[in-house]
Amino acid sequence: MSEDVKSPGLFSQPRAFSIIFFLEIWERWGYYGLQSVLAVFFVKSLGMSDAESFVVFGAFSSMVYGFVAIGGYVGDKVLGTQRTVILGALTLMIGYVLMAIAGANKQIVFAALAFVAVGCGLFKANPGSLMSKMYAQDDSRLDGAFTLYYMAVNIGSFFSMLFVPIIGGKYGLSVGFYLCAIGLILAIVTFVFFRHLLKGVDSPVGLQPLNYTKFAVVIASLAVLIAASTWMLSNLTVAHWILFFVVVTVFLIIFKEIFKSQGIERSKMIVAVVLMAEAVVFFTLFQQVFTSLNFFAIKNVEHVFLGMEVQNPEVFQSLSPFWVLAVSPVLAFLYNYYGNQGRDLSMPAKFATGMSFCAASFLILAAAARYFANSEALVSPWWLVLAYLLISIGELLISGLGLSMISKLMPQHMIGFTMGAYFLTTAISGVTGGWVATLTAAPQGVTDPVQTLSIYSQVFLQIGGMSAAAAALMFLGVASLRRMIHGDGDVSSTEMSENA
Repeated sequence: MSEDVKSPGLFSQPRAFSIIFFLEIWERWGYYGLQSVLAVFFVKSLGMSDAESFVVFGAFSSMVYGFVAIGGYVGDKVLGTQRTVILGALTLMIGYVLMAIAGANKQIVFAALAFVAVGCGLFKANPGSLMSKMYAQDDSRLDGAFTLYYMAVNIGSFFSMLFVPIIGGKYGLSVGFYLCAIGLILAIVTFVFFRHLLKGVDSPVGLQPLNYTKFAVVIASLAVLIAASTWMLSNLTVAHWILFFVVVTVFLIIFKEIFKSQGIERSKMIVAVVLMAEAVVFFTLFQQVFTSLNFFAIKNVEHVFLGMEVQNPEVFQSLSPFWVLAVSPVLAFLYNYYGNQGRDLSMPAKFATGMSFCAASFLILAAAARYFANSEALVSPWWLVLAYLLISIGELLISGLGLSMISKLMPQHMIGFTMGAYFLTTAISGVTGGWVATLTAAPQGVTDPVQTLSIYSQVFLQIGGMSAAAAALMFLGVASLRRMIHGDGDVSSTEMSENA
């Protein structure tokens, strides 16, 4: 680690943290700008039904995160972390430009989405991998750093989820997609001009001169993967089976490493796998932000907010990153404050608490739909504001700390690969979340708010109840997982209570 990396900088983090912070803002600007309008684009521009749009959206999301393990491997073992970041950003930019010129041509749309999925796969794991190399595993700033990192994600997503639907609605979605591409141009420029801050921070292969043969193999492999992904978006059953085999292969590799390890290292790796399984449940719920909750806002929420008419109800999705931005600094402060005193919540306790908030958000929406709708079967947008606040707190406690969890629990030589595996939990949830969203889809041609409200009320109640049950099970396992993390063979009930 260079002296430059050790120097304090943004929010008492290493100076190199600032480049990751701004890089993530612009990359997420592009991705969430696309994601905020994609399901609606499928319906309005490609003529899909609600249910079909949810399934295709879920398949695309699963590809995005299913490829992250590949990007982690390329960054760790083939090109180096920093080079992989640049290659991923360039691939993403091409995808957004293709979306802008695709119009209603389904095959060009699917090709564009394939570029985006592969580009995200290359990019996503590597900024977090760079961050993990800036800190010792016992550094008390780590949870705060990853919370601020997640704050950067939500700065980019908030503004893109606010402006892309508005500008796209006024000037056409092609203009909105060009805005996504501009975000990636700014990400590349930011990284190139300030890359000196990351001197010496890379995977071992990244510190060596570029191997052009390996680079050529990577480019050829990407071309094949993009072509295959384009085809799979039209053949979703095959895509789901491929995802299944990828997930099984990746986790078999992790289990192999677990069996090779010993002592507390093995225990920590087992806890990491358990928490990744818990994350699958959360990400299935969070997937609803872009599917069922988005369509609920369009169909059964009043389109007047703070005295202003909301012409593009897709912008209600921006409440999620808005609340993350508002709550992130508070949680970052609390993590650092209690962490310095040795009284911070354990990672399993944070995950369980996050799931509780998630459950509450869906139960509140179910109650609003059942008891507080007006005569036109519309609910106040303030219920959506509250629900998004709760699910965003859950997001910070689970998704926002997922990468920090990997950095703390996995051995250094496995971090990049395991971060990719962690994103596979989101890939699995892309499929399961799309399926859950179809439960809220009204029959073809049904637009009566009274009928759709009844469907949303019932499904949200079921989701909330199952989420609450999952949270209860997670709380029951907190003490055991905490003992495994710390290697405590004998922890008293008082100690467990104080350190949960």
